[in-house]
Amino acid sequence: MSARSKARKRALDVLYAAEMRGESPAEALDRAVAEGEGPTNPYTSELVRGVVEHRARIDEVLSSYARSWSLERMPAVDRNVLRLGVFEILYVADVPDAVAVTEAINLVRDLSTDDSPSFVNGVLGTVVRDKAGIVD
Repeated sequence: MSARSKARKRALDVLYAAEMRGESPAEALDRAVAEGEGPTNPYTSELVRGVVEHRARIDEVLSSYARSWSLERMPAVDRNVLRLGVFEILYVADVPDAVAVTEAINLVRDLSTDDSPSFVNGVLGTVVRDKAGIVD
């Protein structure tokens, strides 16, 4: 597993745990770092902080593109993987869109439901297709 793949997995862990605890992902990240459990790869922090910074826009995009699925109705893992994927697609210039989609699919394939890979692929594929009209 590449260093960036590990960073994505750790970022997902932080986002998911924060949601389950009802705390800010940035606070969860800061706490993990302070307790010596924090990410060693700076890309993990970049992902978590980027999702936090752009969360309103990311969630707006997801609400628009995940037809028939509200954010609340999605499995928590899928919701947070999609947030990471949309962040990388829209805001991380050095990650090719296809890599962001593939990495998101791999995360849900390992961690979520059997239907999650096709769902995540469909949502993120449509975001990639419409990217020019989405970017703020």
